[in-house]
Amino acid sequence: MKKVIVFLLFIVTAGFSSQKEDAFGVGEYFKFRIHYGIVNAGYATLDMQESTRNGKKVFHAVGKGWTVGMSRFFFKVDDTYESYFDKGTCVPVQAVRKIDEGGYVRNQEAFFDQPGNRVLVKDYKRNKEKTYVTPDNTLDVVSMFYYLRNHPSIDKMKVGQAITVDMFFDDEVIKFKLKYIGQEDISTKFGTIPTMIFRPLVQSGRVFKEEESLTVWISDDDNKIPVRIKASLAVGSIKADLESFKGLKHSFKVKAKP
Repeated sequence: MKKVIVFLLFIVTAGFSSQKEDAFGVGEYFKFRIHYGIVNAGYATLDMQESTRNGKKVFHAVGKGWTVGMSRFFFKVDDTYESYFDKGTCVPVQAVRKIDEGGYVRNQEAFFDQPGNRVLVKDYKRNKEKTYVTPDNTLDVVSMFYYLRNHPSIDKMKVGQAITVDMFFDDEVIKFKLKYIGQEDISTKFGTIPTMIFRPLVQSGRVFKEEESLTVWISDDDNKIPVRIKASLAVGSIKADLESFKGLKHSFKVKAKP
């Protein structure tokens, strides 16, 4: 279940754009409602702020996810992920992970030395720290999605093509692959929205049914924000829908009002 929370929290709270530096800005905010079947299972948010690291202004993205109601009674989730990353390249300098997922607890902070291809991870819960070797321009789970929003190839992809990036998560470097599926107009609380469909390729097994169990619908406009996600699990499925937003840098494209 913890892998589901991670993917939903950060796939639903980020999108993809053809622009390199102009898809988002300080003040952007999203909130998503997460459903498990017909049950309202929880919410996820992502808030874009600004901070200073090493004397330089950087983006500071704060993501949160939590369960509500009966879902919280059966499986309590309180997650916070933060990333401090370069305004031009989206390459991170620092990342925070504070989670409690049904008793699975992590309190970690990662410090990226991008020129030295290293990341120092401090585990405050276990009072440990360790340095890992990383490839050039390694991203964390939050900065990865902002990076993809500015990727120059997103609007040029053909059906079946994919983009691969290096992401450091859970003390290892993961090859994250994003596959383009096609286009679709979907009905939402905001109206009919033109979208682009992507599938992040995930590891099949204990949680997900298969490698392509996640499907993401992204607004086909200059914001490229996530509008809907569906995930087929080993048992049941989870759906996340855009609930509210503010601070978008561009107009939100809606074909027909509800």
